[in-house]
Amino acid sequence: MALVRGLFGAKKILSRSVTATTPKGFLAVYVGEDQVQKKRYMVPLSYLNQPSFQALLSKSEEVFGFDHPMGGLAIPFPEDAFISVTSALQGR
Repeated sequence: MALVRGLFGAKKILSRSVTATTPKGFLAVYVGEDQVQKKRYMVPLSYLNQPSFQALLSKSEEVFGFDHPMGGLAIPFPEDAFISVTSALQGR
């Protein structure tokens, strides 16, 4: 059920955050614990099916919900933790 909720919420965000600067097949995410210092990353949509990325989405939903004022998905984790998770996913 959490997967369905996470995918639905992410699709909702994706429809709002797709711009000319977000390549097709990617999701814009903002990473960082500080509201002012968040860094933008492009994440392949295929990551949405991965359990480790779903855990990041669940934490994001707990903290922000899926309606974030930055117009994209915010992940409230340190940047190095996000890079560690996504780096592990790149080899799959």
